[in-house]
Amino acid sequence: MKKYILSAILFLLVQICALKAQVPGDFTVRGFHLDLRVQVMKIPALKKFAKQLHDGGINTLIMEWEATYPFENHPLIPNQFAYTRDEVKEFVAYCEDLGIDVIPLQQSFGHVEYILRNYRYKELREDQKDYSQINPLREELARALFTDLYKDMISTHDSEYIHIGGDETYLLGHSKESQAKVAAVGKGRLYGDYIKLLCEIVVGLGKKPVLWADIAMKYPDALQGIPKETVFIDWNYGWDVNMFGKHSNLLNSGYEIWGAPSLRSHPDNYFLTQWEKHFKNIRDFIPQARAFGYKGIIMTSWSTSGLYGTTWESPKDIVELYPIRRVYPLSGFNILIEAYFESLRSHKALDIDTFVASYAKKHYGFGGNDATKFWNALKANPYEINQGVVSTASVSVKTMKDSAEWVLREFKQLKPKKNKDEYEHYVLMSQIRLRYLTYMEVEMRLNSPEFTSSELPEMKRVIATLRLENLDEAFAKLNSDWMYNAEIQQENELRESKIKLLEARLNRLGTLENI
Repeated sequence: MKKYILSAILFLLVQICALKAQVPGDFTVRGFHLDLRVQVMKIPALKKFAKQLHDGGINTLIMEWEATYPFENHPLIPNQFAYTRDEVKEFVAYCEDLGIDVIPLQQSFGHVEYILRNYRYKELREDQKDYSQINPLREELARALFTDLYKDMISTHDSEYIHIGGDETYLLGHSKESQAKVAAVGKGRLYGDYIKLLCEIVVGLGKKPVLWADIAMKYPDALQGIPKETVFIDWNYGWDVNMFGKHSNLLNSGYEIWGAPSLRSHPDNYFLTQWEKHFKNIRDFIPQARAFGYKGIIMTSWSTSGLYGTTWESPKDIVELYPIRRVYPLSGFNILIEAYFESLRSHKALDIDTFVASYAKKHYGFGGNDATKFWNALKANPYEINQGVVSTASVSVKTMKDSAEWVLREFKQLKPKKNKDEYEHYVLMSQIRLRYLTYMEVEMRLNSPEFTSSELPEMKRVIATLRLENLDEAFAKLNSDWMYNAEIQQENELRESKIKLLEARLNRLGTLENI
């Protein structure tokens, strides 16, 4: 009897501690979204990351497996980096032992190139030239496919939720059938009727559907008839709450809502990380989500944009899909991950300067002055170049390159006493940034009407100098525990491809007439 009483007391104590650890009235779901569309993580890295999430107070992990999930009945959906079924089950069980609910995310409307690229599914395409989206009027085909995919994921996941995606359906109304329905009832019903079908499949399987809220906010009539069990995720990466549509329509819809900031998103890519933007997103949106009464918060972290470039064998046959916009691997973003944890632990908005100074001291052993130098270098030069245009008119590419040189010097001069490998990610990202801006200065000059052939020798020298920098080896060293060797090789090749192509073109130029 005493044994049972002691067990009951121990159980109550554990529950009381858990309640105290959670901020009163705070998010029930404290989650992280892991995007595996590119930069697929090894199982040991996944487990290590799950433990980090657990230690930071996370209780939910949304896994966007995409083509890394080993579907049994659909052998062409998994890619060359797909996990085995035993690996998926092992990882899910590991997370559950940590108290982390693993929610599978299966895109079921847009962002499905990796499925529709295979001609087995060609009748489901909304557009036969752009394989990114399901035709929402092919209901029976869609019902059969996604019922099977959801059932497969249920067999390896115990979560009460299935995330069905539903965001960025750019091709609404492309097919003739869809155009006719849009003319009759509008895009909101075209979207909503299909989402309703998907949600009903999920509910029929005994689960709760989760989906991104952007399209439902744009077309509020899409909410009509969607099962009451559905959860919407309002993703906001630093913009006005009415970015996608009238926010109050979602807020007053009666559905459970989770919020989602981000620590990697547009315009981040190999060559740019807008650190201060992401810190501000964490600082601003998490308190806002609390004020809205959202039941959950999910930190998103996008390895790519979800858009794909296509290499065609013929006008109807694909050779390969290449993700448009890749970012530096998540291995280099611990500081933002920890900022997210800190924001969950307190109802106060994150004090960015104080947090960065504390993190730099705790993790790198920096004093006050060095911590300030670190933060100033991290947030410097956050501008994007698009088609030769800098995102701010007041800054030139030369100024950006000069700033990048200063950033790199600052990072190299700072000498961390702890976590030196983690710190090396900042150095490498800065080197990649400087290398890119040096390349861009040459490319933009070549695009200038004032360019003359007399400039070619210096341009060749500059590009040749870039080739001598061995950043591939540093990237492999820092990410070998995180990613597979074949992925690292692919990342290096794609990141360097523009520079190598320009060097090859310059090397064959002798005079202006050869261009």
